[in-house]
Amino acid sequence: MANLVFRSGLTSSGHLCIPVLIIGQLKHLTQLRFKDIKVKLDSRVTEQAYGLAVTSLNPSPTDTKSLFVNLASVAALPVICSRHNTPSRAHSITKIIQSSVYGDTDEHIVIVCEHSDVYASACAVARALPLYSKKSEANKTAATISVEFLVRGNDSGSANPYVELTADEISCITNAATGVRLAARIVDTPCSEMNVDSFLTEVTKIGAELDITPTVIRDKELAAKGFGGIYGVGKAAKVPPALAVLSYTPTGATQTVAWVGKGIVYDTGGLSLKGKLAMPGMKRDCGGAAGILGAFYAAVKSGFTENLHAVFCLAENGIGPDATRPDDILTLYSGRTVEINNTDAEGRLVLSDGVFYASKDLKANIILDMATLTGAQGIATGKYHAAYLTNNGSWDDALMKSGLLSGDLVFPLPYCPEFHVGEFNSELADMKNSVTDRHNAQASCAGIFIEAHLGFDHPGTWIHVDMAYPVHSGERATGYGVSLLTTLFGVYSKNPILRKISPEIPSVDERATKKARIN
Repeated sequence: MANLVFRSGLTSSGHLCIPVLIIGQLKHLTQLRFKDIKVKLDSRVTEQAYGLAVTSLNPSPTDTKSLFVNLASVAALPVICSRHNTPSRAHSITKIIQSSVYGDTDEHIVIVCEHSDVYASACAVARALPLYSKKSEANKTAATISVEFLVRGNDSGSANPYVELTADEISCITNAATGVRLAARIVDTPCSEMNVDSFLTEVTKIGAELDITPTVIRDKELAAKGFGGIYGVGKAAKVPPALAVLSYTPTGATQTVAWVGKGIVYDTGGLSLKGKLAMPGMKRDCGGAAGILGAFYAAVKSGFTENLHAVFCLAENGIGPDATRPDDILTLYSGRTVEINNTDAEGRLVLSDGVFYASKDLKANIILDMATLTGAQGIATGKYHAAYLTNNGSWDDALMKSGLLSGDLVFPLPYCPEFHVGEFNSELADMKNSVTDRHNAQASCAGIFIEAHLGFDHPGTWIHVDMAYPVHSGERATGYGVSLLTTLFGVYSKNPILRKISPEIPSVDERATKKARIN
């Protein structure tokens, strides 16, 4: 378990045995003068050796050259970056660090980049250094990974072509990295340790750090108050389900934002049981809620200026005598009735309760739900890009730009309720919970199910992010969502780095939302 420290500019390594890894795009590395980097290499590397290593880099897509055995190396990021990839090359930064930095001894990482790439690069480093491990041989002594930025300025011909990050900017990327690692730790932790009780403990800890007391509705109180989706999904589990809310309400706020996360701490599929090959990895089904918890922490610590609510829909989709059955009809918090035809389509049930609560009780005019919702997401947009859907087309550009600037990539799904809501037709209830035709835009349909509980005439902005595949890379969680949400709503932050990289978001106006939905 490594401590992560960010700095602006370079400090002396202090010891010849501390490894140093220099990362940057080839154009930045070739512009880097030896005198600018010499303090990190001490007497280990000559200017000639450094120059030869940089000129021999051949990134296809990446390349790493050793400068001094395994104690100093330089790595080039990919040259090619398409319009749907992040200019920061964040995914390559993560992979290079994963293969080069072990986290069991003190190490230094130097990132040479543009100012616009600092935030995404810092989050990329955090993804490479996970916190959860049960390896018996794991080093119990915490190492320190120092990450130092050489940020390119506008005047490449000046005596010092690099600009210093401010203390506020360092604080911001530190908070974001903490949020990313928190989210990844929760997702990596098995349900034997991260059940609903444990997740509530994580929510309470973050609340205490931010001086916020969570609102929690649990077990049979959920049923009594009408949360038929959350209660119906989680009532068979040994640890009962819960709705938890963290609310940050600063003075002077004029907007109310709610982030709603799917927190299925384990998904067996319920009585529509998953197969033995499909069930491993279902501890990650709380990834949406985990990402929102990390993003809430980072956003509030960085000075969010508007009302912000984080809503966690927590349950274990288990089996037992009390399990919801196919053919059962649940009444959700919206009052709409749902005939269950697939208990493995449970995420949309808990999220529907959550988004309606955000609208009715929290009076949010911007509601974003995030979830590991469908396997169809991976088919539609792949392993790196989450899929999104929104009732307000004016937000499309902001979402796409936020993905590119944050490193948490996104890509739009078709928004067409008139084509997709019919997939949930029921003869007995208002709707079924799973589609009739599994070949008809399943990822879009799943999102439309959630919006149906808000109502298609809902006057506010609703955004749905399905990140079923980007939530992990191989066997490890990525902390997906923290960087995306803090960037998307960065205009509501006091922090200069977030305000600078955040795209302009549409003004929230009921008439504009209705027009954007149609046009």
